[in-house]
Amino acid sequence: MAQSDVLLTRQPAPQTVPACELPRKEPALACNTGAHTSAGLATAGFRTARYLLDEWFQLGYARYHQAFAARDGSERQRRESAQLAAEAEALARRTQQDATRAVGERLRDAHGWAEELRRAAAGLRAETELLLAQKRRLERALDATAVPLSLATDGLQSRERRQQPDLVRDRVEEAELIRNVQELLKRTILQAANQIRLNREHKETCEMDWSDKVQAYNIDETCARYHNQSTDVQFHPHSTKLEESASTPESWAKFTQDNLLRAERERQASADLRALVDCILTDVAADLQLQGDAVALAFGQRCEELEDASHKLRHHLSKTLREITEQEHSIAALRQAIKDKEAPLRVAQTRLYQRSHRPGVELCRDNAQFRLVSEVGQLDLALSALREKLLEAERSLCALEDTRRSLEKDLAVKADSLFIDRQKCLALRARYPPASRLAGYE
Repeated sequence: MAQSDVLLTRQPAPQTVPACELPRKEPALACNTGAHTSAGLATAGFRTARYLLDEWFQLGYARYHQAFAARDGSERQRRESAQLAAEAEALARRTQQDATRAVGERLRDAHGWAEELRRAAAGLRAETELLLAQKRRLERALDATAVPLSLATDGLQSRERRQQPDLVRDRVEEAELIRNVQELLKRTILQAANQIRLNREHKETCEMDWSDKVQAYNIDETCARYHNQSTDVQFHPHSTKLEESASTPESWAKFTQDNLLRAERERQASADLRALVDCILTDVAADLQLQGDAVALAFGQRCEELEDASHKLRHHLSKTLREITEQEHSIAALRQAIKDKEAPLRVAQTRLYQRSHRPGVELCRDNAQFRLVSEVGQLDLALSALREKLLEAERSLCALEDTRRSLEKDLAVKADSLFIDRQKCLALRARYPPASRLAGYE
């Protein structure tokens, strides 16, 4: 191919024509087509450094088009930048408002739960104070039972020294009831102490949860006050990373609900226990007071029975003493009668003895002999009857003496029993505590 046939062109890079622009005519390209060009024959077939007129126009149009395209692109980029900045500003404002609203809702939720926890903790605290007062009542009531038990124990020990037949098991004994009451009060005190421990544990749990929510509330409140002109904000690139131990709203609410439910359950259990303690103390005080009154009444009745028995014993002793005296007089009279019969018997026996010495035929069984023999027989019978009656009288006197000693012993026993019941037991029962002290109020 000849060099003159080579086309040398300078074409600008293709430009995108805006849709709003009119179509323009592309200029003709400068080219060497033959020997009759402006370059002359000497330059035929060679490209010179000069531009053709069409090329000059073409280059001008290319510059215009490039300037227009650059301006148009810049304007479009400015519009897009302004739009993007406006959208970003609106997005930032909207997201910040949404975040602030969410933080405000969180503040309301946290404040509501914190108030619930505060009320629950206050309720448990007040309930614990009331239960502590009931526990102190129980302790005072338990201390108050020491006096009745001491009185009952001392009374039992004193009454153990009673002599037969007054050593009996009667209605006066009451120690078993007091011991049962003490066991009941001790068990109730342990139950109250355990409930107080549970109340305090759940109160501390509610207070810790409340404290955490107050701290979180203060943090969220500080966050809610932040704005774009705040001076104490800064970048925290890694703050969006969630902790693995972070809770969910559901688990967060359930945790507080469980704490509130447990606190309410323990508060109700404590209230029920207080009511039970009040019933126990009322019943215990009533039972002990009734038992104390019954024991005092039994002591009074027992003392009256002892006094009545003593009166009857003294009456019988008095009669027995009179009978002993009369029996002694009777014995003395019998002995005197026996003694008085000895002289006639000696006379009759002496007569018979002397007449037995009559001589010969004079020893006759005459009427006098028979009369003397009859007299001796009658006197012997009378003496035998008198001696037998004397023995009976002496035995009766011995029986009377035994009865007297028995009556005197019974009188001494009754006097001792009456002294124990009245002076040692009944007099000490004036120290028996009143119902208010037995109920734990004093």
